[in-house]
Order: sequence, then structure tokens, then C-alpha cells
Amino acid sequence: MQTSKRLLRHSAYLPGEQPKIQDSVIKLNTNENPYPPSPTVTDALLSEIPRLNLYPSPPSVALREEIAQLHGLESDQVIIGNGSDDILNLCVRTYSDDELKIGMLDPSYSLYEVLAGVQGSDLIRIGFTDDQFSIDPEKIATCEANLFFLTSPHAPSGRLYSRDQLSQLARKFPGLLVIDEAYADFASENAVSLLKESDNVLITRTFSKSYSLAGLRVGYGLGPASVISQLDKVREVYNLDRLAQAGALAALRDRKYFQECLEKVMEQRNMVASQFDDFGWRQIASSANFIFVQPKSSGEGTGPEVALSLFRHLSEHNILVRYFPKHPQTSSFLRISIGKPSEMSILMKSIKLWRQKKQQG
Repeated sequence: MQTSKRLLRHSAYLPGEQPKIQDSVIKLNTNENPYPPSPTVTDALLSEIPRLNLYPSPPSVALREEIAQLHGLESDQVIIGNGSDDILNLCVRTYSDDELKIGMLDPSYSLYEVLAGVQGSDLIRIGFTDDQFSIDPEKIATCEANLFFLTSPHAPSGRLYSRDQLSQLARKFPGLLVIDEAYADFASENAVSLLKESDNVLITRTFSKSYSLAGLRVGYGLGPASVISQLDKVREVYNLDRLAQAGALAALRDRKYFQECLEKVMEQRNMVASQFDDFGWRQIASSANFIFVQPKSSGEGTGPEVALSLFRHLSEHNILVRYFPKHPQTSSFLRISIGKPSEMSILMKSIKLWRQKKQQG
């Protein structure tokens, strides 16, 4: 039995560390929401248990209709996925092959590379124009990709790209522009209104971050009905189970709880960012539920060694954050998810301890 030659060259996606004893660890490395989902989710899940002998709605009809109403769209402009990663995978299946190329910003969400590898598609990497993660729409538009992934707010930096920038890019790019808005609910603007003027834009969203449902794996895509119908052709028939559909629908309908959680996360984000400013640490202005910051040591300045030193220090004190050493534009930064006030307080105390040790040599 032989393995596909394509897979022999393939590297799997590496998620953030998942601790075995979660109660003893402050987990700020995978951008999860620190608050539990709406209490209505529990009731919704329990109500579905007697019906688990029945298959779920294949296209997740009720959830599609609710999401369409939320965004002012028609239900045939919505597709539901097993997390937004599922939607990204459908895009790769539909709009790329050994001739149709995939483009992505570099650095960005590493799953894009993984999906391209599985599909056997050539991958085009487009770098940023400066250390603020600015993009060049002209360079993207002319990169010869049929499918381009752009995260906004960007991961791992948290940089937001304006609607005007994305509109300009959509007009110039000849293929399908996928705007990955996993963190858009934490931002001041989003790209949904582009769907009224562009027929080559697909927007992906997730329930994992702002709706506190990372454990249920629910995501969705918004786009032209013509694109959605093509993605539906390659979607797994029962790609979202009955519990996930019910839980997501309940979370979506509890707008008050949703907004309260958003505000608490953004308040903590702004407070921590202010403290890093007081340290004199460089950070990319975040429009997500995390902060991308460049640690600075009084003795060593900044750089990969300094970032790794703080990363290890925090890990030794049972605080998990994310470090991306493989790219020069990320190797001197740490990405820190926003947790509860008590967790962020412990984080800052530990960082201050690290700074004291560095000052003492």
C-alpha cells in the first residue's frame, strides 16, 4: 500500500498547545473566548438530546436563515461549516487544483498552506510592505492566483484592513477573494457590505471566538449565491451535527449576552495594551481578541531571543501564550489572547517579574 505522493510532501497544521490539566494553567494561546457561552445554549443542547437518533438538517436551514437575517442577506448567500476552517477547505476544493493557484499573505494563518498542500495547488505568498503589516492591493491583484485568502483582522498581528482597502482589492483581483473575518466582531468595521457590490468576495466567520463556541466547531460563509451553490456541491452532507446547529442558533439569538462578552474582552484588551504602552513595548494596534506585542528587555533590547525568553518564562509560570519563531516578521513578537481580568492580572504580574529579572541581569 502506497501513500499519496502529495501527502509525502505535506506538513500538518500545528494548533496551539492544549494543556492536559487546564485548571492549573492560564491558557492565552489559542484566542478562545474566556467566558462561557450564553446560558440559553445549555437549554438548546439538552432539548436536542431526545432527537439524536435523527440526522440533522443537511444544509443547517434554520441557522442559515438566522445568519442571513443578521447580516441583511438572503439564505442562499450563506453556507454553514464545521468551523470556518471547513468553509476554507471548501473554497480550496472548489477554486483550486494543480493549475489554479492559491494566494495568501505571508505571514498569515498557516492552515491556508496546509489546505493548498492537500489539494496539490501551487501557493503564492505575498509579503507585507512594511513592519505594520500593510498590504499592497496591486501586488495581490496581479499575483496570478485564482483564490486568495486575506485575514482581516489579520492573524497573528490583529491589524484591521479598512473596507475601502478591501473594496479596492476586490475590484482589481480577478479570482475569488476570501476575507477571513474570524475576529471581525472585535473590530470597528467589517467587509459584509462589500457583498452588495462585489461578485467575487466570500467572507468567512466563526462562532469559536465571539460566541464562545470553540468546542462545538461552527462557522459560516457569506457570499454571492452563485459561489455558495458551488461550495455546497462539495460540502459533506451532514457537516454540522444536530447539537452544534442548536447551540449556535441559541448563541446567535442571545444578542445581549453576546454584546456583554464582547465589551468585557475589548475592555481588557485596551487595558493590557495601555500597560504595554507604559512599558514602551511595540505592538500592532489590535482589532481582535488578542494582542501582538514585541517584548523589550532593558539589557538586550528586542529580538527573537528576548521574545523566546519571555515565552519560556510565562510557560514556566503556567501561562501559555503563542510564539511564531519561523518568520522574521513575527519572531520577536508574542501573541497573547485576552482572558478574564483575574487572568490578565496574573499575566502582567509575571511579565513584571520577568522584567525585574532582566534588569538585575
